[in-house]
Amino acid sequence: MLIDAHQHFWRLAARAGEWPPPSLAAIYRDFAPEDLIPQLKAAGVDGTVVVQSLPKGEDTRFLLDLAERHDFILGVVGWVDLKGAQAATEIADLAREPKLKGLRPMLQDLPEDGWIDDPALDPAVAAMIEAGLSFDALVLPRHLPALTAFAQRHPRLPIVIDHGAKPVISEGLYSEWRKAMEKLAALPQVFCKLSGLLVEAGDQRPQAIRPYAETLFDLFGPERLIWGSDWPVVDLAADYAAWLAQCRAIVPAVAHDRVFGGNARRFYRL
Repeated sequence: MLIDAHQHFWRLAARAGEWPPPSLAAIYRDFAPEDLIPQLKAAGVDGTVVVQSLPKGEDTRFLLDLAERHDFILGVVGWVDLKGAQAATEIADLAREPKLKGLRPMLQDLPEDGWIDDPALDPAVAAMIEAGLSFDALVLPRHLPALTAFAQRHPRLPIVIDHGAKPVISEGLYSEWRKAMEKLAALPQVFCKLSGLLVEAGDQRPQAIRPYAETLFDLFGPERLIWGSDWPVVDLAADYAAWLAQCRAIVPAVAHDRVFGGNARRFYRL
């Protein structure tokens, strides 16, 4: 079963003042299931995990409603204010939705790089573990030390790093990123998504991503690397099928069943 473990839907009417800006014309419009289904069929993708893209409860409800109406959406990664006074209660309520599989704070957009390394998150994490939810880490390389401390403090919380932590491929900033990712990969509950790299490569794409993708496979192995399209953001760099084909050419064939489906099913309990 081929699974896309990271894609988005959005409505511009709900995103006033939020990303993407009008200058990104390729993705500055509404994206709905009807836009993605033909691409899934053409690429042979059987199901997806849809991920929040706004730090609002309304966005999570919007995605859960879509998931209820479309069988190909196997899971939803939503959002809760994890430091809010009612976080544990909100998580317990949301977890009643069978397709809610995880939560994602938008760490890359927060002013404090160390926001995640804070005991104030403990009640929310306890509620996530109790509900069987996972944690998507939307981070940049500068957040990795704090994420490592967070992961070490919560060894029972399944964590997946989105987009390989967005290495600065366009500037060739490899060494420090690899060292930080190696520390996270040493923690058995931490997974990583093979997604989003083409956009980070800038004008050097697509050939520039190979050493980064190969590093992710080396660090996380065939059991903890998960493929995702990051559609529609991937449209800024390549089309859906081209990104999938490029990743399949990089990942050893013996690991395809796991990286392109099996690991997503296991991590998100699909």
